[in-house]
Amino acid sequence: MQSIFQNRADAGRALAALVSRSVVDTNPLILALPRGGVPVGFEVAHALQAELDIFLVRKLGLPGQEELAIGAIASGGVRILNESLIRELRLSHRLIDRVTAQAEDELQRREELYRRGRAALAVRDRTIILVDDGLATGATMKAASAALQAQGPRRIIVAVPVAAEEIFEEFRTKATGIVCLYTPKQFTSVGVWYEDFSQTTDEEVERLLDRADAEKQRRAGLHVDYPQQE
Repeated sequence: MQSIFQNRADAGRALAALVSRSVVDTNPLILALPRGGVPVGFEVAHALQAELDIFLVRKLGLPGQEELAIGAIASGGVRILNESLIRELRLSHRLIDRVTAQAEDELQRREELYRRGRAALAVRDRTIILVDDGLATGATMKAASAALQAQGPRRIIVAVPVAAEEIFEEFRTKATGIVCLYTPKQFTSVGVWYEDFSQTTDEEVERLLDRADAEKQRRAGLHVDYPQQE
C-alpha cells in the first residue's frame, strides 16, 4: 500500500478543500481531537477562517495491546464501549473500569495542559466540524459525537482525511454527517496512509492552538504577535 499524505498538515490542507466545497454553513466551529487531529483541524480552520478548539477524547486500549480499542471516553463523562469485542475477549467489568479511570486521569491532564485557563468555545446552536487524522474503529469519534450532542449543536459533521470503508458507511447512514477524502477497502490502520505519522506532541498542540487564537484575534482586528511555526 502506498501512502496518500505526506503528513497531517498535508492531509489537513487536502481535507480543507473538500470541507470548503461540502459545508456551506456560516461560522462553523472546528473541533479537533488531540493530539493527531489538531494539525489536521488547524489547516481546516485556517482555510475556512473559522474558530478552532479541541475536544478531548481518549481511547480505552486493551492492557498489553493498547492499540486495540475496547472503547473510548470523552469530555462530559461519556463512555462508548465496543461490546462485541469485550464479549469476545471476556473482559471483566473491573478491568474496564480500571482502564477507564486511567484514561480519565490522562483526559484531565490534557484538558488542563492545552487550555491553560482558556474556556471551551460554545457549541450550542452551531455547526460543529469534528476533525481527526483518520477513522479505524470509529470508537473515539463516536464518543466525541455522543458527548457533543448533549451540548445542543445545530449539527455535527465528522471530517477526516481517511477512514475504513465500513466505518465511513456507519457514520454516513446516521444523523451525523461525514466528509472524507479516502475510504480504502483494505484499510489496515490510519498510519499506513501517511508518509510521516510520527506522534503529535503536546507542545505542537499548544503551538497550533496559539496560532489559531492569534489568527482569530487578527480577523477581529486586534494586534497580536503571530506565533511562527518552527
